[in-house]
Amino acid sequence: MLRLLFLIFLTLLASACASTSRDAPPAPPPLAAIDGDYFRWESAALGRALHIYVKLPEGYDPAASYPAVYLTDGDSLYPLLAPTHLFLTYDEPVPPAIIIGIAYGSFDPEKGNRRGVDFRPPAADAPEGGAAAFQRFLADELIPEIERRYRADPARRVLVGQSRGGAFVLYSAFTAPDLFWGRIVSNASLTPGEEIFFGPPPAAARDDLKLFYASGERDRPDYRAPALRWFDHWRAAPEKPWLVKTATIENGVHAASIGEAYRQGMVWLFEGSSAGAP
Repeated sequence: MLRLLFLIFLTLLASACASTSRDAPPAPPPLAAIDGDYFRWESAALGRALHIYVKLPEGYDPAASYPAVYLTDGDSLYPLLAPTHLFLTYDEPVPPAIIIGIAYGSFDPEKGNRRGVDFRPPAADAPEGGAAAFQRFLADELIPEIERRYRADPARRVLVGQSRGGAFVLYSAFTAPDLFWGRIVSNASLTPGEEIFFGPPPAAARDDLKLFYASGERDRPDYRAPALRWFDHWRAAPEKPWLVKTATIENGVHAASIGEAYRQGMVWLFEGSSAGAP
């Protein structure tokens, strides 16, 4: 009798599991335009973990080498700009590239988003600025790991940032110009710490560095006005370690114009190069 009851129990359990399996929705397939590698990185420089998303080019060739595009604010910019870069290779003279999104895993500072610290240079009124530590994370940890894992060309690194992330891109240009060949800044939030962006940058070892800075025509006045001052200052500066291109995005706004800033910046960075070949 006990054996019969046990067999009935196993039959019911199997039936319930089968029913649950049939009722459960299938897992969605990955989205091809953003599907790629992922790894979690415990940063010694920052004392915490970051999430690293990597999109390899279509037809990735392990024997070739590719530009590597590092995106700050990877939680939002990676799913937007990885497909954008793919489309640029269809329509513009822009080569395929390895796209790296540096993400926190949340937009919420209470859940680990530290962009307000990591992207901010130290200033008299904001001593908690952590841009120096974030740059050490890039230079000493992430870049060597990316170039170990993938066919990323050290001579064609590009750093991209929007708003506070754009300020970090500028900080990098002024403190470690040779770390990246190309930089794209979109609607940077220059304060606090604005003074560093008008001071003399260090000399660079390379003579081919490029810096693209886009400002939306309709960006917030407290962001737009410093951008225009920066444009005027550095366009007129006789000596600087990078070739500078500034652009006003017609009718552009603060956040939603990053795609157009990226397009214009990438086209300018790679103009005159053999874009079709990795």
